[in-house]
Amino acid sequence: MTVSLPSLNGLRAFEAAARHMSFTKAAEELNVTQTAVSHQIRRLEAELGAHLFLRLAEGLALSEEGQAYLPGIRAAFQELRYSTEQLLEGRHKSVLTVSTLVSVASKWLLPRLPSFQQAFPAIDVRISASTELVDFRKGAIDVAIRYGRGDWKGLRADFLMSDEIFPVCSPALAKTLSTPADLARHTMLQVSGVTANDWSTWLSAAGQPLQLAEGPRLTFDLAMMAVQAAVDGQGVCIGRSTYVEDDLRAGRLVVPFDLRLKDQLGFYLVTPRETAQAKKIVAFRAWLLAQPLARETFV
Repeated sequence: MTVSLPSLNGLRAFEAAARHMSFTKAAEELNVTQTAVSHQIRRLEAELGAHLFLRLAEGLALSEEGQAYLPGIRAAFQELRYSTEQLLEGRHKSVLTVSTLVSVASKWLLPRLPSFQQAFPAIDVRISASTELVDFRKGAIDVAIRYGRGDWKGLRADFLMSDEIFPVCSPALAKTLSTPADLARHTMLQVSGVTANDWSTWLSAAGQPLQLAEGPRLTFDLAMMAVQAAVDGQGVCIGRSTYVEDDLRAGRLVVPFDLRLKDQLGFYLVTPRETAQAKKIVAFRAWLLAQPLARETFV
């Protein structure tokens, strides 16, 4: 049996409203009025003979039929966007937008990007540095470098590298450190957020009292600031291999103790499954996985 497809405008309105769970935000995205969105969805519901939304006092919600209908519609629009992108890639310079943490962007990715640009001059790379998780549904980001276990639902995750956790400091300050107990005489530098417990973790593994981590300290929002403070000799930073590697190689920082802890989490290149095989994403993935530090930590 041949099924007649409903209005494309209605489907667009439904997908946008379901994504934002708001007729108003859907209207802003589609550049139409809220009334137009409401009318298109009511027309779509009439064509389908089904109620897709529940219009509740506290807001909008999908009905059971709407929940069942949405995944296929969303996938169809993602396929349309992907096919259109593939068509246009052959005509114009391609833009690849990469989202990543500020520390990873500044200390790891940016120093390596020139080699990618040399290999793929037709791809214009744009970096979006943020601490927020990426919402790929909004369409502004192509790929992201995320930190975690690689188990994000609906996304392809390619393992890049894991971190090692260890103290770092300037060469001059290192001369005053013979054992971890000497840390009591120095300011301890750390980064807030998910790595806030790194000092406690390392000190425990080193057999040192956790009170050491409660002494003089400076806490930074950004890893690059903590690393620079260590380079300037302001204290000892609990470092991670991903963002101290270049400073170690350059001799601006040294590792005063042998103990390094392997982190259980890692960095992954994350893409929506629907666009994972786009030419520009395939090129970036292959280049990234071929980098010397992909799949291994700094030694």
